[in-house]
Amino acid sequence: MHGRTVRRPERLDAGGEDGHTRRAMIDSDPELNDAQREAVAHNRGPLLIFAGAGSGKTRVITRRAARLVDAEGVPPWALMCVTFTNKAAGEMRYRIGSILGPERSREAWITTFHAMGAKILRRWGERVGLAKDFTIYDDSDQRALMQRVYDERKLDDEMLAPRAALGIIDRWKQEGIGPDAATERARNDAERIAAEAYQTYQRRLLASNAADFGDLLRLVLDLLDREDDVRRELQARLSHIMVDEFQDTNQAQYRILRQLINTERNICVVGDDDQAIYRWRGADVRNILGFRDDFPDAHVVKLERNYRSTGRILRAANAVIERSRTREPKRLFTQSVDGDPIELYVASSERDEAERIAERMVEAREMGRPLRDMAVFYRIHAQSRPLEEALRAENIPYVVYGGQRFYERAEIKDLLAYLRIAMFPHDDVSLLRVINQPTRGLGKGTVDKLIATASAQGISVWTALGDDRLPGDIQGAARKRLATFRALTEALHAKAGALADAPSQLAGEALVDSGYLEMLQRDPSHEAAARLENLREMIGSMQSYEQDADSPSLTDFLERVSLAEEAAKDQAGAKDRVALMTVHAAKGLEFDTVFVTGLEERMFPYRGFDPGDAPDEIEEERRLAYVAITRARKRLVLSYATSRMIFGQTRAGIPSRFLREIPSEIVRTSHPARSSWQPSAREVTHEVRNEFEHDATSDDRGSIRIEYDDASPRPAHEDLGRQFRRGMHVRHKTYGIGRVEHIEPGPELRLTVVFPGKGALRLLADYVERMA
Repeated sequence: MHGRTVRRPERLDAGGEDGHTRRAMIDSDPELNDAQREAVAHNRGPLLIFAGAGSGKTRVITRRAARLVDAEGVPPWALMCVTFTNKAAGEMRYRIGSILGPERSREAWITTFHAMGAKILRRWGERVGLAKDFTIYDDSDQRALMQRVYDERKLDDEMLAPRAALGIIDRWKQEGIGPDAATERARNDAERIAAEAYQTYQRRLLASNAADFGDLLRLVLDLLDREDDVRRELQARLSHIMVDEFQDTNQAQYRILRQLINTERNICVVGDDDQAIYRWRGADVRNILGFRDDFPDAHVVKLERNYRSTGRILRAANAVIERSRTREPKRLFTQSVDGDPIELYVASSERDEAERIAERMVEAREMGRPLRDMAVFYRIHAQSRPLEEALRAENIPYVVYGGQRFYERAEIKDLLAYLRIAMFPHDDVSLLRVINQPTRGLGKGTVDKLIATASAQGISVWTALGDDRLPGDIQGAARKRLATFRALTEALHAKAGALADAPSQLAGEALVDSGYLEMLQRDPSHEAAARLENLREMIGSMQSYEQDADSPSLTDFLERVSLAEEAAKDQAGAKDRVALMTVHAAKGLEFDTVFVTGLEERMFPYRGFDPGDAPDEIEEERRLAYVAITRARKRLVLSYATSRMIFGQTRAGIPSRFLREIPSEIVRTSHPARSSWQPSAREVTHEVRNEFEHDATSDDRGSIRIEYDDASPRPAHEDLGRQFRRGMHVRHKTYGIGRVEHIEPGPELRLTVVFPGKGALRLLADYVERMA
């Protein structure tokens, strides 16, 4: 954009013989089907392309971009293609370059939303308070700045942790909401604290000539709203705009796009509302579903031919997604073979499920199928633990996509560190890992002095924590905080002796006594919720160990964990590895063989059981199931467990509603082979008709049928759920007596409780006591 006189794009001689020839060549491309050809050929006005899973949308985008330049005479620099990741932008740039040549493709603006925002702000940022050489703060920079804001403003970090405040502010920025508007919109104590922090945080950012990632959108939106000349200059430059993955755009991104469109309104958006699974990240599916409201004359093309999956896999995917209440009607089809039947594993437990998947992979490897062509999907990260254990037992290398191996996750390593210092306080590495985790107000200088004292005297850091050993220049609050931490470790060491054969109980007490559990419970972010789930799953694995071991002990358990970590390191270098991931991480990927696990109610679907939230939550869970199924090219294996230990609780498994919707004639079902280690698995035993919220007009004929015995009890979490109601009072050992405002049924019952002086806190029901 620098150094160029911006003008309205001049058309090349696209109407001459060469232009007609190039158009004819592209329009008759045998690699394009009729719908793709229609989308590629459209060159004027708004265009909405609904691109189903595996329907060749990248081919359409790249061919359309090339046609606009090569056959329609659009200057490359007047074309902008926007997507969400650097990888996707790089792939698009490469594929367009392979048609147009590297020189012309380099002139086109092929970018991500955030890179686009940064480029605009480098040019005009001074209009919104940023010099050209501004810095972009990463996550750690943002946390450090927010901690300064909290210290300066003396904000209540017990009501709202600094990390949680950053999450709320980022959500506001995704909606294009500035500090002043946020103050007006704050609806509760937590949001009021976040709004106050936002004011100071934003001032400090600008004073440092810095922007965070949210600013790369919000400040650009402010710039385009306020500065008419900037908006007109960009509109004059950009004659054609194309947007990939449009269903994932948030409000700020869509508003920016609308500001960039000139009077010719040449905007093409490509996406699939059936794959809109990032609502928790700010994405708004209403952007794609409502596009025709904003552009009534938009030309609509639906890409429904699938080039990825077999016929049976697509029948399963269609059966699930067609029950969605808020989608654009479309139906994937393929001209490939029907393929293998879909397999359904009915497992007796989560361990049985994992072992059978591992055995199937061993068989596939023996048949010569590469492990890299197989993937296992789960709904939440905590489900990976039994799968990882089963794969290690069969010596199957694996990689966890979009996350870390279970025992490498920070919260798991923190808990293990607490357990190790409970057993052996002189373990310096473990002690230093958690000395300020959760934050205890101990600065790096204080910890460095402590380490230096231990080194100089040849003693452990724990010994150096003794009052008679502490350096004299550590005084006041720092000295008291170190003494408190020393007392915590002494108490845990004493408990380790008393609970030598009950490591799971010790782990629970360590999380409570250290304040680690409370730290995560105060944080309303999705990240904190996932970390809590992982910790509960860790304690659940310890309970399973205690049931199986002849003589359970903390020492033995920690040794097993160390050996498991070492085995994982040995496999880390393998090139041929199975992929493990959440369904969210699977978006955009494909594999020959896909295993979708945990298909039970309240596991997958995982959310959406609160009547107030069900329509939105269940719709997104359904789209997640559709995404999971459509990742499979040749083979699809589904599984559920009739009994599952998750988060330390064993509960009966109700087969997912998504399973019941798949036609029975395309499914081959296998039932559990009972094994000696099975922890008294119960069959699903209660009437479930009310669990499945199908439309009254839906027809289940031909779908998978699950038989139930009405004699056995309902899952424990439902019994617990009936103990609470809105308005009742409960007691928490830290916060005192509060009033229940909201109840969230789910794999673990959560309550939103209002405590006097503390505001609304979201807690597990396990940690509160009903008041009579």
